[in-house]
Amino acid sequence: MLSGILDPTSGVAILLQIAVILFCLLLGTRYGGLGLGLISGFGLMVMVFVFGLAPGEPPISVMLTIIAVIGCASTLQQAGGLDVMMQFAEKLLRKKPSMVTILAPLTTWTLTVLCGTGHVVYTMFPIIEDIALKKGIRPERPMAVSSTAAQMGITASPVSVATVSLASILAEHAGVIESSFSIPQILSVALPASLSGVLLAALWSMRRGKDLDKDPEFQAKLKDPEFKQAVYGNSSTLIGQSFPKGAYRSMYIFFGAIAVVVILGAFEFLRPSFPTEDGQMKALSMNLVIQMIMLVAGAIILIFCGTDKNKIANTAVFKAGMTAVFSVFGVAWMADTFFGTHIDALKASLGDVVAQAPWMYAIVLLIVSKLVNSQAAALVAIAPLGLSLGVDPAVVVGFYGAAYGYWILPTYPSDLACIGFDPTGTTKIGKYVINHSFLIPGAICVFTSCVVGSLLAQLFLA
Repeated sequence: MLSGILDPTSGVAILLQIAVILFCLLLGTRYGGLGLGLISGFGLMVMVFVFGLAPGEPPISVMLTIIAVIGCASTLQQAGGLDVMMQFAEKLLRKKPSMVTILAPLTTWTLTVLCGTGHVVYTMFPIIEDIALKKGIRPERPMAVSSTAAQMGITASPVSVATVSLASILAEHAGVIESSFSIPQILSVALPASLSGVLLAALWSMRRGKDLDKDPEFQAKLKDPEFKQAVYGNSSTLIGQSFPKGAYRSMYIFFGAIAVVVILGAFEFLRPSFPTEDGQMKALSMNLVIQMIMLVAGAIILIFCGTDKNKIANTAVFKAGMTAVFSVFGVAWMADTFFGTHIDALKASLGDVVAQAPWMYAIVLLIVSKLVNSQAAALVAIAPLGLSLGVDPAVVVGFYGAAYGYWILPTYPSDLACIGFDPTGTTKIGKYVINHSFLIPGAICVFTSCVVGSLLAQLFLA
């Protein structure tokens, strides 16, 4: 075995281990989030059995919290609560169709903030496209930024996997860092930072591309009767659809659960306290609080809102959420095994550099997020390393927006769906792949979020 030939902490061995990790990440992304988690298990086995590294700790607490949130959200979707939210959103957009480029991304961002997942955006794409076409607005303008805004909403949601993961990481490293922050404290920085990025990207999008009546490529396509029928022959809407009372109840229950999570996170004295091993009284952790509240809220929706229990596991939210669990499981465990072994060497070589240039943490987080196509998985892999290297937790919170890096290439499911829902072809992947419709809105969102978030973190958290 290689571990018997090569010192696992030698420079050559570390480079080989990094190569294994990158190989697993790059190969895993070809097979989606589930494949990423499974293939990361291959890297973990190589680390332990070949290089002889002590296995790290899988992120059990984070995973259980994700499962609880996804269980509640998927029950909400099956009960019809998400459809009710979508209908309200569509009514808002159709009242001001000329403002769709501003209102559409704000709507998708808000839906993600409320539901904790950007996958709620799919139903909105055909509606946004329909409104834009009827108003003569180039669909790329509202659609591309709406897809980006939906993912930015994850960094502003109290029940998103990424926010829960970040709060858990800060709490688990409370013995390493001087302070940790609650979900309300994180959101006091992350929410306005995320919203600022979305607003600036939306404003930029208002002038992007040519109007449809002045776009020669689009006008040439319109000469094809089939293309014209595909563009103008259909209309998507939720307005006029009626939903059972249980759908409305499920929405109110879910909103109530979110409110309870925020309140208990903000006021620690409301949570019961229990003695620790050293005899000190400590308030119940927010991880457990979120798990309990989400389980109870999901149970109430299941029992009292006419939910079909047999269809919950088939909802889009459940499938996307469980994929995220596998992704976080494999990637985080593999990363913790590597970083746990080499943390002292990394501190010696990188500690001073990161302390002097904390923005390097944001760049690493952005790159890893693109590699793993998951904000939560990137945070679970990189945030503990940053904290261990001495990055101020306020800086970690300020750069939360950098966890959204998969706008760099148009490979994320919501971006691909957005392209598919635009029959005009204006929302697209360019000839060179990198020149796609989501690149500039994504860059504006993340850069603005990091700048605003860093300033707010220094004001409120430092």
